Amino acid sequence: MGSGQVTSTVSPDFQGKHVTVAGLGVSGVPAARVLHARGATVTVVNDGDDARAREQAAELRALGITVRLGDGDTLPEGTELVVTAPGWKPGKPLFRAAAEAGIDVWGDVELAWRLRAPDAAPWLCVTGTNGKTTTVQMLACILRAAGLRTAAVGNIGVSLLDAVLGDEPYDVLAVELSSYQLHWAPSLRAHSAAVLNLAPDHLDWHGSMEAYAADKGRIYEGNRVACVYNVADKATEDLVREADVEEGCRAIGFTLGTPGPSQLGVVDGILVDRAFVENRYKNAQELAEVSDITPPAPHNIANALAAAGLARAFGVPPKAVRDGLRAFRPDAHRIAHVADVDGVAYVDDSKATNTHAAQASLAAYESIVWIAGGLAKGATFDELVAESAERLRGVVLIGADRALIREALARHAPEVPVVDLDRTDTGAMLQAVQEARRLAAPGDTVLLAPACASMDMFTNYTKRGDAFAEAVRELGS
Repeated sequence: MGSGQVTSTVSPDFQGKHVTVAGLGVSGVPAARVLHARGATVTVVNDGDDARAREQAAELRALGITVRLGDGDTLPEGTELVVTAPGWKPGKPLFRAAAEAGIDVWGDVELAWRLRAPDAAPWLCVTGTNGKTTTVQMLACILRAAGLRTAAVGNIGVSLLDAVLGDEPYDVLAVELSSYQLHWAPSLRAHSAAVLNLAPDHLDWHGSMEAYAADKGRIYEGNRVACVYNVADKATEDLVREADVEEGCRAIGFTLGTPGPSQLGVVDGILVDRAFVENRYKNAQELAEVSDITPPAPHNIANALAAAGLARAFGVPPKAVRDGLRAFRPDAHRIAHVADVDGVAYVDDSKATNTHAAQASLAAYESIVWIAGGLAKGATFDELVAESAERLRGVVLIGADRALIREALARHAPEVPVVDLDRTDTGAMLQAVQEARRLAAPGDTVLLAPACASMDMFTNYTKRGDAFAEAVRELGS
């Protein structure tokens, strides 16, 4: 890790400044309102011109904000700053024009960081290809158990602008950050931060794995106390090594094995801290038991260790780590047990929308009938199938890109029976569950871990998970 003192960013003066907000939606509308309230001359540009966009535009125009619908590529004349929704791709003509004119582009995270008060609550930040939301929620539970005023914010829950500018006084914020948000947040400097893992995702947005990793690595820049990384994922440690941090900031690893000095890990079913203890070369501190974590799947234990690392970096006592993890309950559709029917467990992990997440889910069970498929988003499935083949009792495939998984199964698990459902209507889920029941034996787990996005068949992964749960309930009725 490099080192260098990083000073806090001075809150900007927007009075009379011409600011273009790129994109409406959950981040653009509040950004436009905040900037307008601070005296900026705001123009909002948006690609879409649908009913929802027109409704949002009407609300902003009533405040005196200019809105241009159906033209998100043209940079308005006189623009001095662009504030963008995180999902807008860096290669858009609007951003190229801004770069040529020497105009800064900020995301909503950058805007929130710049607008926070000088004595504002420090940020504990989390990113990674998978596990971000769960880890941030675990972290918030631990911080609350320590008696701290906190909220899970960022790419989850409360918006960062609301958290920074609202009346609620926070002691510390647990912040989930996507690679998109980090790309547009050049001056963010966290108290401590974690990168949970790195696997190919959103490469159509970033352009390459290298660019994706570099944006994830921005979370470590200027960290004051700890850069938390995954010992099992060397790429995360490499990002720590490359980061320019404040003097005294430490690299803290987490591992599912026995921890070394400056690491958190697991010994005989106990979560152990060898990072934030006196004489870490000889001593260790028990934090919690694996049984305190719901569910105690390997990837979820890793999430808990990362959350504990950030909490300990903030000075949280061991008892609060244990109490917070005991209090935590995961969101729906994240490796959620739906029911047992005829001795077979049915588990909904519809949130496993990429191969990395599905691999973690499959690793949690010994004998699986796997329901998979959907929109592959450019992913390949050979590694996932090869690593999971010995656990598969059967596979049921659904969705537009199911052939890619079927071909990987033929190459790496030819003996596993496969049911290929040639349909993409929402009713396919009921048939998929019925076919999975036929393939399963008592003691097996029927696991919905699609490794794909849902939009070919469902509005989102939540609707897909709901359809699975409803189909399982029909089995048991």
